[in-house]
Amino acid sequence: MSRPAPVTSGPYAPPVPARELTAVSADGARIHVEVHGPVDDLAAPAVVLAHGWTCSTAFWAAQIRALAADHRVIAYDQRGHGRSPASPACSTDALADDLEAVLKATLAPGERAVLVGHSMGGMTLMAAAGRPAVREHAAAVLLCSTGSSRLVASATVLPLREGRVRTWLTRRVLGSRAPLGPVTPLARRILKYGTMGPRSEPHMVEACARIVHACPRRVRHAWSHVLDLLDLDHGVRELRVPTEVLVGSADRLTPPVHARRLAAALPDCRNVTELPGIGHMTPVEVPDLVTGRIRTLAGTHVRTEHTARVEESA
Repeated sequence: MSRPAPVTSGPYAPPVPARELTAVSADGARIHVEVHGPVDDLAAPAVVLAHGWTCSTAFWAAQIRALAADHRVIAYDQRGHGRSPASPACSTDALADDLEAVLKATLAPGERAVLVGHSMGGMTLMAAAGRPAVREHAAAVLLCSTGSSRLVASATVLPLREGRVRTWLTRRVLGSRAPLGPVTPLARRILKYGTMGPRSEPHMVEACARIVHACPRRVRHAWSHVLDLLDLDHGVRELRVPTEVLVGSADRLTPPVHARRLAAALPDCRNVTELPGIGHMTPVEVPDLVTGRIRTLAGTHVRTEHTARVEESA
């Protein structure tokens, strides 16, 4: 069965990268990386985007398009997603290894960047928080719609009272091996209910559906087990750079309780924002807001360092 392609027009059509490369992870896994914007401009602050479960670099299309005019935007496909080949190694350590490989392949020694993670991408940043490459390169972090533990028990995808029955059923829904099939009107309704806010516009739902349905079912199933067993509470405490947290009030996969826990545990949480009526897909549902937060973090925590470096080398 052929997998659906991303949308080809509008704000969610993936931009053409200025450069593509392959980062090689610690176990030899090959990670597809895209660099957008002014690749050789030392004054352009760097932003690194890590997408979530069942997504790809296409998920960040709106942010890439808006930021690439004056930022160097680095986006990569998590292993098994998008154009990164699947690997039998599915773990939070593998996610951290992959991020380290991307940072080493795209940033100069000592260069700092804003790291942005959505859902499993946020978990990637937590898993890698204590790694040398993250300590070296992270200037600030934005965590969108994510959590560090108890994901399945807290999910409200099924309209049942919290408890063992809901957890058991949610585990089987999220870990299903069933193919998602083509993007049909019913598929769009299901995806919107489970992952997006009720006011999400049709073109947003279409973009997300095409991305999610393109994820191979074996990859989707394998990573569902990692998320089910997730425990990165220790990683949150290692994320010692200025960090902001975003969550939608209608997020059924990582409800606001996760954002509040993150805010309480982060060593340097600058802000936690709960967005009324917004679901799990925050970068798609509120693209301008997410882009604005990234731009502000880069302007506050990265641009000054870049300006100083450029003046020093002049």
